Amino acid sequence: MSFPQTRMRRLRASPALRSLVQETRLCPQRLVMPLFACTGTGKKIPIDSMPGNFRFSQDCLVEECKRIAGAGIGAVILFGIPDRKDETGEIGAREDGVVQQAVRAIKAAVPRLLVITDVCNCEYTTHGHCGPLTGGDVDNDLTLSVLARQALSHAAAGADMVAPSDMMDGRVGAIRGALDAGGYTNLPIMAYSAKYASAFYGPFRDAADCAPKSGDRATYQMNPANSNEALREVELDISEGADIVMIKPALAYLDIVRRVKDTFGVPVAAYNVSGEFSMVKAAAARGWIDEDRLVMEILTSMQRAGADIIITYHALEAARILSKAGAL
Repeated sequence: MSFPQTRMRRLRASPALRSLVQETRLCPQRLVMPLFACTGTGKKIPIDSMPGNFRFSQDCLVEECKRIAGAGIGAVILFGIPDRKDETGEIGAREDGVVQQAVRAIKAAVPRLLVITDVCNCEYTTHGHCGPLTGGDVDNDLTLSVLARQALSHAAAGADMVAPSDMMDGRVGAIRGALDAGGYTNLPIMAYSAKYASAFYGPFRDAADCAPKSGDRATYQMNPANSNEALREVELDISEGADIVMIKPALAYLDIVRRVKDTFGVPVAAYNVSGEFSMVKAAAARGWIDEDRLVMEILTSMQRAGADIIITYHALEAARILSKAGAL
């Protein structure tokens, strides 16, 4: 049937009708808020390039997690900013490390909040790369044992899920083996499976003090021009034991989100990264956009593309917008 018998506008005539036939619905429970944990007490240090985000000491982090849990957000993912670094990233595996201490404090104070930990070495190495260097490049196989020990220390601290973000070959299998051997067979892994060597990470690297001191990460993160390669990466991670796979960044890679979801049918996470967040904030500060509407449009696009989970610095804002909409 065609016009005039078919009029697509009939189902757009009122807010009630539009809501009734809406295909994609965001909810706070599917959102994950990234948080930066630092050492000390009483610290809530603004991150200039990411308005509204902070580096939190443990005590302030607990209060922020109470607020996040109260907003109905599904989980947090923790990134650590240590007071010292080393050449290999081994410091990130210490049981008294900044993330490990933060996990214990959060789980004691807000036990119902799901705590995910990022597993990588870039925040802990003096050179800013994701593992020990050999000949100026990251040594893939040496890095695996460091990552496995870090994941195991997070599990021992009480993490509900670990998320390796390093893009080393074989790291999911190494972490799965270490967790299973340590008695954590039920602890899930959310793998950064298709993580691209993107220009969207700039503000995060400021926040986490993890920009490479030399070179870049193109030898281990993916080429933004490649799509089929992402499917190979995801397939390998699933075969090694990944329970959830992640695409990072999200906005410029929604085609990858859709391909991964259609091909594998596993839980898929999309990371709405710092550069995507900060672009919205910069435009909103100049009055160029309707921030609330744009935030919801962006997050909806990710879920529509196939993301089951969205990691986003907009999580608290989105929860507020959704709560307000639900009250109308």
